This record gives sequence, structure tokens and C-alpha cells, in this order.
Amino acid sequence: MSEFFQANAQVLQRRWPALFARLQAEDSAGVAAELVHGLGSTLSVNGVQLTSRHDRLHEAGVQAASLPEKPQLHVYGTGLGDLPGVLLERADLERLYVHILNGALFALVLQLLDQRQWLDDPRVELFYADGHADFFTPFFALPAELLLADDSNAKIRDRLVNEIHLTFNNREFDPQSAQIQQRLQECLPVLLGDADVAQLFGACAGREIYVIATGPSLEQHFASLAAIRQRAERPLFICVDTAYRPLREHGIAPDLVVSIDQRIGFRHLPFEQSDGIPLVYLPMSDPTVLQAWKGKRYGGYSASPIYADLREQYPRGQLHVGGSVIHPAVDLAVKMGAATITLFGADFAFPMNKTHAGWDDGDLGPPVNQARHWVRDGHGQRVSTQLNFRGYLCVLERYIAAHPQVEFLNSSRSGALIAGTAFNQEFVQCMP
Repeated sequence: MSEFFQANAQVLQRRWPALFARLQAEDSAGVAAELVHGLGSTLSVNGVQLTSRHDRLHEAGVQAASLPEKPQLHVYGTGLGDLPGVLLERADLERLYVHILNGALFALVLQLLDQRQWLDDPRVELFYADGHADFFTPFFALPAELLLADDSNAKIRDRLVNEIHLTFNNREFDPQSAQIQQRLQECLPVLLGDADVAQLFGACAGREIYVIATGPSLEQHFASLAAIRQRAERPLFICVDTAYRPLREHGIAPDLVVSIDQRIGFRHLPFEQSDGIPLVYLPMSDPTVLQAWKGKRYGGYSASPIYADLREQYPRGQLHVGGSVIHPAVDLAVKMGAATITLFGADFAFPMNKTHAGWDDGDLGPPVNQARHWVRDGHGQRVSTQLNFRGYLCVLERYIAAHPQVEFLNSSRSGALIAGTAFNQEFVQCMP
């Protein structure tokens, strides 16, 4: 073992013995690292440079400057130790929390470089990122390790990435946007003529509710759902807009449909057989699609700033929105009083090499061959996905954690593992 590792290990064993034991079990030899040179040098892992190869300290200074002058800060990823070292130069810094995102990589760095300058500082606390259920703020996440995070720390990695991208993702929801204001004005007469979604709240106290999304695993359950739908006593079926057409094609009529997306058109929500099926929507929906719907309509809002003026002038019930229609569908089920919610097609991934159930590849977004990211499925294996799906998963997991009074079940192991859910054995025991 290297001289550097022995020196680093003494500090780790003294300060964080349990963490050091875990580090010793990491496979640092399996890290495909190579030295790359520029004006300086750095390590490259699987083609990803850990730092600048020209001036590591300058880069760390730029990173540090993005963090506020707060007494407590968090760094995700260890890199080559440059950022913790720069932050510890702040005299008013009382505590620096460093969260490991790739244990094997950190174990390798401990063999190659002296890290005692920051490891031995009494203001530093060191953790594996997966030691906490969520991330802390204010934080800086090292870009390289957001790409190199290992499987055990991937959940926190996903939440960090979602948080970093939040402002960019919300750019199209500017309340001052002319297109948004036009759509709201077009939809207002429909909204004012429809029922308030709050009328549904509490309507199913103590009942089991199925929330049906459009992930590929839904295809595993069409036959079961069709049979359950015929029972005299059964769960309530709430489906998202893009699941409506596939369900109807398999003879399944949902009890409620939820739609929020301004791009949802008649091909997603064909109105011909919508008699007796209530539609819950937000005012960004296409008013021509709403007006054609034959069932009762319930309008509401989210907490988004785009609805601020409408909420004040024309109060309605609110539903939780986090980027995907699955969020208000689940929130509706909770507010209706569900004791148990089983999720169908809530995959947030592309199992079976498909993007959606009942739709052709690319119909509802990028095709499956463009997937560049992954989540762990219910078997613990990696399954491909896209970045926004990972963000939607993070939002749902936080929502589930905030509602411990409701039992959340998943109907399939094929899609993303959803923290806070158990598996509904009625559906998963015979499934792959």
C-alpha cells in the first residue's frame, strides 16, 4: 500500500472508523483511471476528467466562489481534494460536510495523493452521500462525480442533478410569457364554467386507489386491470392523460383522468367514449380538447407562479405538480382520501427497451436509443432512462416521504425503484 494511503488512513481510522472500514472494502483497483496532462495534470476516469488538467486550484477557486459565505457548507464528491482545501481557507467557515459519491474512486485518490490537509481539519465531517435520504444546502456538487457516482450513491446524485437543473427546466414556465398568458386567457371561460377539483377532495376516504401512468410495465397489467375493473367492489382507477387511450384500447375505462400538459391533444385524449368519465385538469390544457370532453370536468391549479393571478381572482383547489402528470394524479388520490395507492406504469425508465406502453417509440418524447442515463430497477439492476424522468422520480419520492399516512405500492419491479414504496404482491409475484 502506498505511503500516501497509510498517512490518509491514519486520519480516517481515527476520525471515521466505520466509514474507513467501508472504504477498505471498495474495489479501487477496478477504477479505470489514467493520468492526463496539460499545463498541469489530473486523473481521467472512463474519459471523465476529475478536475482541470491545466490549473486545478484556479478551478476549485471558481467553484468555491459560487458558494455563499455561510458557516456550514456541503460538498458532494471528493475529487482530488482541491475544493475542500480552498473552502477551508474561509475563516468564518464553521463546518464543511463532504459527501462521497464514488467510494472506489475516493479510495484510489487516497492512495495517490496526500489528503490530510482537509481530512484532518476539525471542521470537516465526512460521509457517504447515501448515508442521508436527501441532499443538504448550500452545496456544490463536483461535475465529474455527478457522472461517476456509483450505484449506492446514485439516488442522491439524481436529486442533486435535478436541483441543479431546476432553474433551467422552469425557463419555459415564465409567468410573463405571452404564450402562457394567451393559453390561460383562452382556457379561463372553460375553467369558470367547470367544477372545482376541491369538490373531489375527501370523496374516497380510506379507499384503495390505482394511479395508472404510461410506463412500459403497464403492458404487463392490462388483463389484470380489465378483470379488476369488472368487480363490484374494487379500487378507484385514476389515469394520466397519455394512459387513457391505451387503457380504452384494452377495454378499461378509468374512473378519473388527469391532464396538465398544454401539448396534450385529441390523439392523447380522444373524446368519443368519454361519457361519464371525469377529467381533472389545470388551465394550461388545450381548451378545445377540454370542451370536447363529454364527462364532467374539474379544474384546479398548482403552486406554479403562472397561476398566481388566477388563484387570487378565482380560487380553486390545488394539486401538486413537479414536471410530470404523475404528480398531480398521485396528489389527487391522496387528497381524495386514499389509504393505499398502487402505482401502475410509474417506471421513470425504459424497461423492455420501450419508452411508453401503448405508444410507438418516440411518440411521446425522445426515442429509447437516445437514453443516456440510468436508474436502478426493482431488481437492483441498471435500466436506461432520460434525465427528466430521473427528476420526476425525485419529486415523487419526496412527495411519498411527506405523506407517511398513505401506503404506497408499486405494481412492477421492471421500472425504477421508487423510494418509500413496497411492491404490491398481487401484481409482482408472477412478473419478471
